[in-house]
Amino acid sequence: MKNNSDQKSVKINQANLSHASKIVTLNDLEKIISGLKRKGKTIVQCHGVFDLLHPGHILHFSSAKKEGDILVVTLTKDEYVGKGPGRPVFNQRLRSESVASLGCVDYVSINEWPTAIDTIKKLKPNVYVKGSDYEKAQDDLTGKIVDEEEAVRSVGGRIHFTHEISFSSTEILNRHFMVFPDQAQNFLATFRKKYTVLDAIGALKTIQDLKVLVIGETIIDEYHFCQPMGKSPKESIVASKFLREESFPGGILACANHLAGFSNSVELTTCLGKTNSREDFIVEHLKPHVKPHFFFREDAPTIVKRRFVWDPFLVKMFEVSFLEDRPLAASLEKKVLNYLNDAVKKMDMVLIADYGHGFMTPAIMNLLTKKAKFLAINTQTNSANTGYNTINKYPRADYICIDEPEMRLAHQDKFGPLEELILKTSQKMKCSTITVTRGHLGSLSYSKKDGFHHTPIFSKEIVDRVGAGDAYLAITAPLVAQKVRMDLVGFIGNAVGAMAVKIVGNRNAIESVPLLKYITALLK
Repeated sequence: MKNNSDQKSVKINQANLSHASKIVTLNDLEKIISGLKRKGKTIVQCHGVFDLLHPGHILHFSSAKKEGDILVVTLTKDEYVGKGPGRPVFNQRLRSESVASLGCVDYVSINEWPTAIDTIKKLKPNVYVKGSDYEKAQDDLTGKIVDEEEAVRSVGGRIHFTHEISFSSTEILNRHFMVFPDQAQNFLATFRKKYTVLDAIGALKTIQDLKVLVIGETIIDEYHFCQPMGKSPKESIVASKFLREESFPGGILACANHLAGFSNSVELTTCLGKTNSREDFIVEHLKPHVKPHFFFREDAPTIVKRRFVWDPFLVKMFEVSFLEDRPLAASLEKKVLNYLNDAVKKMDMVLIADYGHGFMTPAIMNLLTKKAKFLAINTQTNSANTGYNTINKYPRADYICIDEPEMRLAHQDKFGPLEELILKTSQKMKCSTITVTRGHLGSLSYSKKDGFHHTPIFSKEIVDRVGAGDAYLAITAPLVAQKVRMDLVGFIGNAVGAMAVKIVGNRNAIESVPLLKYITALLK
């Protein structure tokens, strides 16, 4: 006869087995639902992240189950959870096991897509259930509840909203699970007392109708993913096996795409090469409402930076650049000047991303600094221009956004107080607003009106740093143009940066809905 401890162990194992049997793939769940429907069963579906299972979720599921016979719960895949740094706290396996342990839940599956829309069409539930937070479509940051309702109606179902007591998983996790670095935790505790989510949303809405001209060099970033094989026995090199390649729209193209997620009017002025122009690729990878105006150099290809990357670690092993960085020929420069002379007058803001590869000639710089209503500038230091492409080559700016090494290089000051360098730059260039990004140290923002504001990083998760500065510039510049307070600009900018360093190269642009969700998570 088994003793009591053995009997308890058997019961626990049986319970675990029962929970595990509820977790199925979407394909299997589709077949199961089809069979249950043939037996006359009514299928109810709930969908969400369910990162921290709490009483509000349990009541929501229990209420949903009353709408039918079988309750299925689909969970957002880890890679699609856009709720801020450190999220999800619990991975999809743990989240699915937690939900499956509830008696009212019959089946659990991990969604294959970023939203529930395709899943609804695949599973065809009779009832799709959401919480009361989604009942007013205008309150849904994602704007997806309307699409989800349309999807469930298209398969013959209906949507239902529960009205149980609700809790915020994000707020609970923020307060009790320390998902932020220590500095960020302290910063946010103070920042939340001054600003709300609505303040950040309102700031971003102010840039929707801003007419922006973005100008600078086009760069195609190529990633050639490789696997090191070891040292060649006859040469002093490490041989690598080619795996695959991927190209991204970089440089000013990335700035335009980021900005186009927030502004409805973005005009792009840039220069391509006559040989290997890559124009088709560029047009294909620009957002639809970016209006490009291309000039072409006879003496050069379109700039390509080919990086050889150790997959899957994204370690950059080697780079080959295809570029001609001498200044434009006089005839081409004249064409650019003639175009800009008229185009700048129509713009509310001009954004320069100067990578130091020859397009931004002194004459073009002078025209823009004289005629732009609001001028935002970034000058980038890279391997092709170290020491030659500093911010102080411009006579003026309304907003400067550069990183700390670039600020120090401009003043030939390696160790001096950063605040003093910012003040010197402000005075010399008659620039009232400046941001210096500092990598893991966050960012330091300055305005003549409000002084200095330090914003810490919100996440230590880094996939790829390439393009993060462009994203920060593209979204903070129009905010500054609209006179948003610099502490709020720094907060939004660092949220953008935290999202950008999780993107490989410029594979994706920063979009408004994910950014608003991220900001909402930070401020809860």
